[in-house]
Amino acid sequence: MLDVRDLQAQNLRGLAPNVLAELAEQMLAQLQEHSRRIEEQGQHIERQARDIKFKDAKIEKITFELARLKAWKFSAKTESMNAEQRQMFEDTLAEDQADLEAQLAALKAQLPKVPDGQDKQPKGQPRRQALPAHLRRVEHHHEPIDTVCGCGRQMLRIGEDVSEKLDIVPAEFFVHRHVRGKWACKCCNALKQEPVEPSIVDKGIPAPGLVAYTMVSRFADHIPYYRQEQINARSRVHTPRTTLASWAGHASVGVAPLLDAHRAFVFSAKVLHADETPVAMLDPGSGKTKRAYVWAYARGAFDPHAAVFYDFCVSRAGRHAADALGKWSGTLIVDDYAGYDQVLKVAERIEAGCLAHCRRKFDELVKVKGSEVAKEAVIRIGRLYKIEREIAGLTAQDRLDIRQTIAKPHWDELQIWLQLERQRVPDGTTTAKAIDYTLRRWEALTRCLHDGNVAVDNNHIENLMRPWAMGRKAWLFAGSEMGGERAAAMMSLLQSAKLNGHAPLAYLTDVLTRLPNHPNSRIEELLPHRWAPKG
Repeated sequence: MLDVRDLQAQNLRGLAPNVLAELAEQMLAQLQEHSRRIEEQGQHIERQARDIKFKDAKIEKITFELARLKAWKFSAKTESMNAEQRQMFEDTLAEDQADLEAQLAALKAQLPKVPDGQDKQPKGQPRRQALPAHLRRVEHHHEPIDTVCGCGRQMLRIGEDVSEKLDIVPAEFFVHRHVRGKWACKCCNALKQEPVEPSIVDKGIPAPGLVAYTMVSRFADHIPYYRQEQINARSRVHTPRTTLASWAGHASVGVAPLLDAHRAFVFSAKVLHADETPVAMLDPGSGKTKRAYVWAYARGAFDPHAAVFYDFCVSRAGRHAADALGKWSGTLIVDDYAGYDQVLKVAERIEAGCLAHCRRKFDELVKVKGSEVAKEAVIRIGRLYKIEREIAGLTAQDRLDIRQTIAKPHWDELQIWLQLERQRVPDGTTTAKAIDYTLRRWEALTRCLHDGNVAVDNNHIENLMRPWAMGRKAWLFAGSEMGGERAAAMMSLLQSAKLNGHAPLAYLTDVLTRLPNHPNSRIEELLPHRWAPKG
């Protein structure tokens, strides 16, 4: 085939008509290809412009949030807080600031590079204290695999760079010494050196193990940062609570992709438990606290892959559950809170009730009034629970078969007995209310008779709410909405790790070590139900 780019005008004279036609087709094809490439380049430039515009808007938003945090920090309003509130606010502020700064740095890294000299770091950065000399050092040597220069000569080691990261094992701090040898070729001035490995806290002193230890102490053991600072000081290691909070902010940004995958996994289940609990949240503008809520969603109690996701929200409005569930469909096990009514209006969602709630109402009557009707109700419900305990370890189908053959007659007898007793109990009494509640919820309560994967109660999720109750006693309140979201994220991963039989510290240490180099396409490997330690 002729190449029209190599032809001159004089070459076209005397060519046959068919050759000229072929040349014309080639020229037309090349023009069309050229036009297509120009159009693609235009679309690419347009996409880049949109991305830059979006990132600029995000940077502006984060910059505003940072400015507002600093304004709150130095506002006179903080003086109206008591010492405990002010301490909590300052800890959370440091977390939020580190979180926002990490997001800001990540966004700026994606923008086009600015000319040299225009991206200098601001002056006046505080100097980091040297790591204590008395700590044990664990040296890691990093040398190039090949020290032969491109010219063929052996390179000479001319020095090294040493960086230190602080790490911890229970009751002992120690220091990792990373010694990166420098190798140079005198012949051609070439230099070889192993690069610095990325870390969850970039350019910081903490190793992943220390960050994980801080997070587990905070979100699993509920030890506030000021107490961690005191504990670390016993080993003569100075870790101000603002520094600990800053590490938490960096860690929360680092685990964000993992949390997104974890959330998607939780909501991929066809049976979910849901519940909510109040948490006090500090309102920096007023110096007081207001009520916020943690919503919890867990895969079914019989699910072989256990997982829980906590969602921190500013209220108990049902819209929060609707937003969290999105397009999810399946069976939702809940109590009688009206906030779930909006969620359960979707046709593809089925409601399952909680038998434990019904039992509690009768049990309270037994303890307070000694009611004979309530005592009989507790006995009858106890028979159902005895069957459930015996079939808990069976398959879903076997569980369903036994419920249909053995448990269903007890359910039917309980319903008939409650209806008869209700006719004898005066309206408005507490016994009447307990019976009415159970009969009104009967369809939802007996959902377990139609699905072997559905539990008879919501105790599974209520047990997973206990860490928040323990946390309330330790740290009293969340310092901000962002702080509550960060706590919910870390507790989602740590509690799910415990559900799958993992030690939270071992799990989180390994995850924070792998994350900086782990591809997002394989992020599911780090989920609690799939995680396995290396080696």
